[in-house]
Amino acid sequence: MQALDRALATALPAVPRPLVRRFADRYMAGETLDDALALVAALNAEGIRGTLDVLGESVTSPGQADATEREYRRALEALAERRLDSGISIKLSALGLEFDAGVAERHLRAVVECANAHGRFVRIDMEDSRLTDATLGMYRRLRADGHDDVGIVLQAYLRRSLADVHALADLAPSVRLVKGIYVEPRRIAYRDMEIVNRNFTFLLDVLMSQGSYVGIATHDERLVWEALRLVDRHGLDRDRYEFQMLLGVDEELRNILRDAGHRVRVYVPFGEAWYAYSLRRLKENPAIAGYVARDVLGSMIHRRR
Repeated sequence: MQALDRALATALPAVPRPLVRRFADRYMAGETLDDALALVAALNAEGIRGTLDVLGESVTSPGQADATEREYRRALEALAERRLDSGISIKLSALGLEFDAGVAERHLRAVVECANAHGRFVRIDMEDSRLTDATLGMYRRLRADGHDDVGIVLQAYLRRSLADVHALADLAPSVRLVKGIYVEPRRIAYRDMEIVNRNFTFLLDVLMSQGSYVGIATHDERLVWEALRLVDRHGLDRDRYEFQMLLGVDEELRNILRDAGHRVRVYVPFGEAWYAYSLRRLKENPAIAGYVARDVLGSMIHRRR
C-alpha cells in the first residue's frame, strides 16, 4: 500500500488540474474569503471552532508578502464583524521569511496587532527545519513584547522538539502539537512512525506538565486515546486543551470528541493557491495522497450505484 501511495503522490503533477481540484475540494474551504467564512459559520453552528489559513507559502517577492498580510487583516476584520469563533494560522514563508526575515517579522507584527485589536488568536505555523530557529525566535520576541494571544507549532518527528519544549517552558506557550509532514533527513527527523507516535505522546506529557495550553492536532485515534489518558492523569480542565483536525478528515472522530464535551477546532485553508498547496501536501505525505485518491474513488463508485 505504501508503494502505491508513493506512486500516486509522484504522479500528481501529471493529473489534470480539474481532477486535482476534486481531490482538494473536501480539504479546503474554497478560493475566497467568503467561502471560508461560510464554512467557519457552519462549523460554529455544529459547536466546532475554526482556524483560518490563507493558502500560499514560500513567497518570493515583497509584493506577495504584502498581499498575504492584507488578506489576513481582511480575514481578521471579517471574523470580528461576523462574530465567528475562529483565529488564524500563518506560515512565515508566506510573509517573506525565505527572502528577508526582517520583512517577514514586520508583516507578522502587523497581523498580530490587527488580531489583538479584534480579540483574535494567531497561531504561527511551523514549516521545514530550515525555518525552525527563525520561527521560534520571532515567536519569543512577540511574547517578550507582551503579545500573549500568539501560539506556536511543534513537530513530534523532529529530534530537536524535546529541547524546544524545555527551552519554551518559561513562556508556558500555547502549542499546537503535530506529527510533522515535511521531508527531512534522518539526522533531523525520526522516520519510524512508532517512534514519532511515542514522541508525540512524550512531548504532550511534558507540555501538560509545564502548564502549556495544547492543541492536540491528530486524526490518529491511538494518539487521541493517549491524549485523553494524559488529560485524565494531569487532571486538566476542558479549557486547558483542545483537539485540532484538518478540514474533511475523519469527521466522525471529530464529532465523537465534540459530543464528549471536548473542545474541537478545525483548520480551514482557503485561497487561490489551492493547486500548489494540494500538490505540495500530497507529495509531502504519500499516505494522504493514497487516502484522498481512495476516498474520491469510493465516492465515485458510490454515486454510480
